[in-house]
Parts: sequence; C-alpha cells; structure tokens
Amino acid sequence: MHHAHEDAELLALVRRYVTPERRYLKLGGGVLRMPGPERDRFVRALGEDARLVTPDEIATLLKGGWRERRTATWLIAVGRRTEFRERIGELLLASEVCCVGSAYCVALAGFGTPRDAGLLGAYLDRYLRRPDLAYDQVVVMGALISTDLNLGDDQAARFLGPGGMWEQWLHDAPHMQPTVDPATCLSPIRRLCAFVDECAETE
Repeated sequence: MHHAHEDAELLALVRRYVTPERRYLKLGGGVLRMPGPERDRFVRALGEDARLVTPDEIATLLKGGWRERRTATWLIAVGRRTEFRERIGELLLASEVCCVGSAYCVALAGFGTPRDAGLLGAYLDRYLRRPDLAYDQVVVMGALISTDLNLGDDQAARFLGPGGMWEQWLHDAPHMQPTVDPATCLSPIRRLCAFVDECAETE
C-alpha cells in the first residue's frame, strides 16, 4: 500500500479526485442523504471525473489507502471500467483496508455479469467461514442477491439454505443479530447502484 505523503504522483491524484469537497467521505450511504442542490453538483462532478480519469490514474489510486481505493472504485463503477473487474475482486477478497468493501460491491453489482457474481461468491466462501471477522459479509450478500436478480440466476442460494453458511455465520458471529433477512441486505446496494447509474448518465 502506498501513502500519499510519500508518493508525489499519488498525492497529486488525491488532490484531484479524492479530497475536493471531502468526496471520499460522501461516497457510500452519504450520497443518498444529500440535499438537492449539493446532490446535483456531486453527481455532475463524479460523472465528469469518471470520464476524465485515466486507467493509469485509477491503478495508482488503487494502490493507496482506503480513501484512494474507495474513490477509485466509485470512478470505476460510474465509468463502467470493467477492465478493473478482476482487480476489484482481488481487493475485495484480500480485505486489506477498512471502509472500501461497499464500494467494491457497488462496482461488481453494477457490472452485473456471472463473473461478478462469482467474485462476490468467492468472498462469501471465504468470510462466511470467519464469524470472528465483521467485514463486509452483509453488503456482499446484498450485492450477490442484486446480481442474481438482474441475471435471473440464483448463485446466492447455496449460501442461504437451511443450515447453510449464511445461517451458520449469523449464529456464530457475536456481532450479528440472531437473524438477518437476506432481503434487507438488498435495498442499500440497489439504491447505490441506482445512484451510480444517475452519475453515469450525466453529460
């Protein structure tokens, strides 16, 4: 992982894409709570930057910390940069830094192909076996269910059956409620994907 204060190229990109108006803090649930005029400005600016940012700039941002990776992943999602699919899958599975998992999920759910569903499933295969880790299991499940709905597929089913990995994880994870209806995982990711679509459609 690179640190902006030690990398002049990364620092310049942070100042260009990450920190203006504290963008990195707003990406995620915060975008859904913005008042109208602020939201409109944010949508236009994010859409424009997603068109302007280069693949090399994205790759550099993805080497940074959580702020850089979150911003880069949203730019990937809005710009439909599917060439970064595998890299996002790797970063999600590695879970090296906090506060980025939902961004990875928004991008993969937005791409919405069987390969994206496979990457989300790989994460659940690994981390539903770790009830000691409160990572991104819930948001990843929401993204997988969303992708299934769009594809007419049911890759989430292997996790959700009675006595399956989801039920066992909920039972064994001390930080979770006794039951979490998988359907409640779906709404946030669908709303964020709709926001991505709105940004992508700006001119």
